[in-house]
Amino acid sequence: MPNRNVNRHFSHRLRDTNSAFLPTRETNTKPISVGFVLQPHFSMMAFTAAVDALVTANLVQAAQLFSFTTFGLQSTQVQSDLGIDISANRILGEVMLEGEGTLDVLIVCGGFRCSLSEYTPLSLLLKAAAKRKKVLGGLWNGAVPLAHAGVLDGLHCALHPDNHAFVREGFSQVQVSPQTMVVEARILTCAGPNSALEMMLALIERLHGPVIVRAIREILSSDRMTDDGHSSPFQAENDPTLPDSLRTLLRLMSCNIEEPLGIEELADYVSLSRRRIERLFQSHLETTPSRYYLELRITHARRLLLQSSASISDIAVACGFVSSTHFSHCFKEFFGVPPSQARLKRN
Repeated sequence: MPNRNVNRHFSHRLRDTNSAFLPTRETNTKPISVGFVLQPHFSMMAFTAAVDALVTANLVQAAQLFSFTTFGLQSTQVQSDLGIDISANRILGEVMLEGEGTLDVLIVCGGFRCSLSEYTPLSLLLKAAAKRKKVLGGLWNGAVPLAHAGVLDGLHCALHPDNHAFVREGFSQVQVSPQTMVVEARILTCAGPNSALEMMLALIERLHGPVIVRAIREILSSDRMTDDGHSSPFQAENDPTLPDSLRTLLRLMSCNIEEPLGIEELADYVSLSRRRIERLFQSHLETTPSRYYLELRITHARRLLLQSSASISDIAVACGFVSSTHFSHCFKEFFGVPPSQARLKRN
């Protein structure tokens, strides 16, 4: 009898898209603990970009890779640069009393109107963390407290251009970089919100590899435009590095989900032989045309299943499956649970 407990895996182009919905991966590693020091008037955009990267990493991995805690300097109520009061989890004094040993990463959040004067308790904490080889970071002009603590001596750093002259004048041992992000061995700094996201992605890649970062980008960079005006360059059909003929094939597949085209029909549209098409898919996507088409259809089905109230039988038809039974079997092989259970888990 055929084995019904087949586990299928998405090819690399569609694995990132579906990563957050795949079965939970068991992990015995303790989550990386990240602390954010919120200075008064800190940049809300830079802070949320950094946190978003961590939260999305947990989402796409279906496991808690990171935890984070926020600290106010003297109060748990900290006003951001938008004039919005944010409730920090704790105050800096508490982590100083307990020691920073529970934190793996400590990031200082700056902003356009943050004070550039030294805050001695923060300097002491950063010095202690550096001695224990913790990873340190600075958002916007969060590099300034790092410079006050002496942990940037002999290193390059990135910070908002408005603060370059201040750091060059006051900290001769610190090399101010014209780049918007600098990643040193244990210190990461950036100049603003966009580079805050890139900085955190660099940290995540260092700790967990490039695959998870590609999955994060799939979610957080979906509105980025390609040169030809298409959105989401992470979609294969918009990838300018792929041959035009292959991109045309991928668009044909995307536009014909409900009534899938046969390989001969696809070949006629692009005036290529079946064998040539198979070589294109294997060379550039590391899969076969039929396998990619199935993954594309099951991905579309997953979106309809979790984002609409359409019946499972209607979704099966809309995604080109011959029956709801066949659809359910395919869905379970990829996602580990039948469609009905997947919908219940998301409600």
